[in-house]
Amino acid sequence: MFRNKNTRTLTVAVNSGFALSGAAVESSSTRSEWDESSWRYPGWRVVIMSALAAMAGFGSVLVYSFGVLLKPLGVEFGWSRATISVAFACASFTLGLCSPVLGLLLDRYGPRRVILPCVAIFGIALGSLAFLSGSLVRFYVTFILIGAVGNATAQMGFARTISTWFSLHRGLALAALMGGSGLGSIAVPVITQGAITAFGWRATYAILGAAPLLIALPLVALFVKERAGTRAVDTARTLPGMEVSAALRVRTFWILAVTLLLTAMSTTGTVTHFTAMLSDKGVDSNQAALGASIVGACGIIGRFVTGWLLDRYFGPRVGMILLFITALSLLLLSYSRTLAECLVAGALLGFSMGGEVDVTPYMLARDFGLRRLSTLYGFTWTAYATAAALGSILLGRAFDATGSYAGLLIQLSFLTLIAGLLMIALPRYPAPQSAENPG
Repeated sequence: MFRNKNTRTLTVAVNSGFALSGAAVESSSTRSEWDESSWRYPGWRVVIMSALAAMAGFGSVLVYSFGVLLKPLGVEFGWSRATISVAFACASFTLGLCSPVLGLLLDRYGPRRVILPCVAIFGIALGSLAFLSGSLVRFYVTFILIGAVGNATAQMGFARTISTWFSLHRGLALAALMGGSGLGSIAVPVITQGAITAFGWRATYAILGAAPLLIALPLVALFVKERAGTRAVDTARTLPGMEVSAALRVRTFWILAVTLLLTAMSTTGTVTHFTAMLSDKGVDSNQAALGASIVGACGIIGRFVTGWLLDRYFGPRVGMILLFITALSLLLLSYSRTLAECLVAGALLGFSMGGEVDVTPYMLARDFGLRRLSTLYGFTWTAYATAAALGSILLGRAFDATGSYAGLLIQLSFLTLIAGLLMIALPRYPAPQSAENPG
């Protein structure tokens, strides 16, 4: 029931759409250089460098430092958690609005010309928070700017590039990409807390802003490139897949979007408050930061396990199981009283959240092809980011109103359970389409 029986057929169909300038290159290369299962395959180098670049992007640096800096900013300026959470919401809302535009640019112009300026803006804007005054307007405007470019520095910026290199092992390749963000999510909370303790929160923002400029910029400039002949601007009529207008009329797309909306409200919102949740339970700041790192570490495991499963089993069933695990983790977190209980809940949350992020680009590529993958991915990110912003605000308000997150976490657990059930409504994969008959 779960087994994907069309993998080999899909491999042939997708590869037939790749205009590898080609025959000359292929004939002069060894078989292993163009075999996805070989370590010599050049696509794996692109995956590794993309993963390292994403490690310094929005999905790890901003998301996993935000909760650690929540309390220091509140102490410095007397802001409530709901007030500070609005900044993350500003970034998340803007990220959602700008993601389709970034996706269109990525499809049209390729990765470097889009990712490089976005990484530069992201790093400079984040570092500028070191000079933050008590002005909420400036605080919010900076996060709006960060959100506008954020997704080009995260997995969306690299997902289409990697998808052009892989078909048979696309799930594993995307999992490896997400693993870069996972590595960042392990390191960022600990580094952020250590920097705050040693240098203060202002210097910490300067350090965080320098990371994208020193890590991501050179890696993208030197190594991140699409497989030859697969850029939509050059091969719009030869790449297999749907145009955006056609994809938006398909039930599968909207189920994925609604599922992401319900999920992100629960997961990303919880992660931005996770360190504060632990601190509220009497855990010291260093242990709380380590707890957030455990969430990130389990996210890496979840990504690779999910990638392995996606290459072998029906994607919606994999996604459904992950969402059920997420619902369980939120329920456990709402009742957790000790550090050990919180860490178990956080580990389950990280595992399922990390895996669920893999499912969307994989499903989009399988159901709609590569032609407008980044644009469609951008539209799903609109739903994801909007919900993540709302979740962060709601959690902040819940704490300010009641002194606890527990009641809202139970409600979010129920919403995530509904999201998992929605995955049952996704149809089987469509028959592989050739470039000449994209449907």
